[in-house]
Amino acid sequence: MTSAAAEPRSRSPRRRRSVAPYFLVLPAVAVLVAAMGYPLVWQLISSTQEFGLAQQFGQPAPFVGLENYARLVSDPYLWTVVGRSIAFCLVAAGATMVVGVAVALLMRVLPSPVRILLQVALLLAWAMPAVAAMTVWRWLFDWRRGVVNWLLTSAGLDFRDHNWLQEPLSFFAVAALIVVWMSVPFVAFSVYAGLTQVPDEVLEAAQMDGASPVQRLWRITVPIIRPVLAIVLLLQLIWDLRVFTQIKLLQDAGSIASETNLLGTYIYQLGTGASDFGTASAVSIFVLVLTVALSAFYVRGMLKEDES
Repeated sequence: MTSAAAEPRSRSPRRRRSVAPYFLVLPAVAVLVAAMGYPLVWQLISSTQEFGLAQQFGQPAPFVGLENYARLVSDPYLWTVVGRSIAFCLVAAGATMVVGVAVALLMRVLPSPVRILLQVALLLAWAMPAVAAMTVWRWLFDWRRGVVNWLLTSAGLDFRDHNWLQEPLSFFAVAALIVVWMSVPFVAFSVYAGLTQVPDEVLEAAQMDGASPVQRLWRITVPIIRPVLAIVLLLQLIWDLRVFTQIKLLQDAGSIASETNLLGTYIYQLGTGASDFGTASAVSIFVLVLTVALSAFYVRGMLKEDES
């Protein structure tokens, strides 16, 4: 009887301790939910309203239900922008991952002084404000006095007065180059941090067993750093899908916005440009759903790892 009475008392402190972490993290979760929940709720409400000239003079926006969504579904230009954005996202994220992983592997084998110099250069490129960096890139690709055209013309190619931003294909080539340049440092640092966790003893043992460098990379290194690669790839897909600053500043430099719009600039054009906040909010909700869909593979992978 005494042992039975003592058992609940001995379990209660453990139960209280197991609840304590939730109380400790609750303030941070509450702030996060408030900071992210309010804009999301506002977007949902705005996407069911119609904004026009009367709303600019203080009139309440009328409720139109799902009319904005229905209009978007039947709008061929939206699907053109969606396809263009997904293609740009996949190309930019893929190129960023390839270059970033290559730079991380290079830092792994470089001597310490050279590696530190490379890391400082990457950090400076990563820390540079986007607007300042875009000022330099716009000067490099300026069609009248840009350095790129001058170098290509000096090499014997006919690029005198070539406008890189006028044609959509060359516009997105320049935009992808800029986005990759700005994103590679994050990928390189993240993957390099993962590479430092690969045991040298395992790699040396595989080398003694006759494994080639490629075999050691694909069968030992990549499986160990797969979680790092997955989360970095996911972040790149999300960021490149929502890219705005680089595209908008390149558009302002002399391109046709209707031919070079991505989802970010299209939402800006609808909301700030045309004051159609209802349609802009509907497109924003669509982008949120699309982002969740692209993130589904990572969520499924985490759930499978938790089950195993």
